[in-house]
Parts: sequence; C-alpha cells; structure tokens
Amino acid sequence: MNSYRDLIVWKAAIELAVDCYSVTTGFPSKEAYGMTSQIRRSAASIAANNAEGHGRENTGAFIQFLRIAQELETHLILSGRVGLVVEKEGGRLLNQTEEIGKMLRSMIRSLQQKS
Repeated sequence: MNSYRDLIVWKAAIELAVDCYSVTTGFPSKEAYGMTSQIRRSAASIAANNAEGHGRENTGAFIQFLRIAQELETHLILSGRVGLVVEKEGGRLLNQTEEIGKMLRSMIRSLQQKS
C-alpha cells in the first residue's frame, strides 16, 4: 500500500463526509455553528485521521488516530432525535458509519496483532 488513499476505509469515509455535507445543507441556519459544524467536522475527521495515522511510523499512534474517528454516529443520532435529519437520511448515514466502524475496528485488530 503506497498511500492512505488506497485504503478502502478512507475512500468510504470520504463518501460519508460528502453525504454528511449534503444532508447538513438542509439544516436551519441557526445550526451553522452547532450541529452542522459538529457533523461536518467529525465526518471529515474520519478520513483525515486515517490519512494522519497512516503517515505515522508508530503503529500505536496509527491505532490512536483510528480510535479518534468514532464520534460522528452520536451527532447523527442526536440530529435525528431533535428532528434535524429525516429518518431515511439518518438511517442511511448511520449505516455508513456502522460499516466504516467495522472497517476501523478490523484495522485496529490487524495492527495490534502485527505489533
């Protein structure tokens, strides 16, 4: 593997971030510095943390970056509960986060076994 861009989980995280940006464009303007910002930031951080961690020479540091990338799900659940995200969109995004979470946990286990 030459680059973090070769990671399937990174590619999936980019798609999730794009979808989150799309969904949050429909949020009320009063949420610009609230939930809109939180969702966009945490969605972008999944791919960014994969890229940052991949560049680390230390496996432990890479694992830590992978663990950091797990807060988006909470923001999406809360957005659904307060009526910012309709159930269909929220469910789709939560399915994506679940799949990415599985990939991240698998990567963490694999890295831990190698170290």
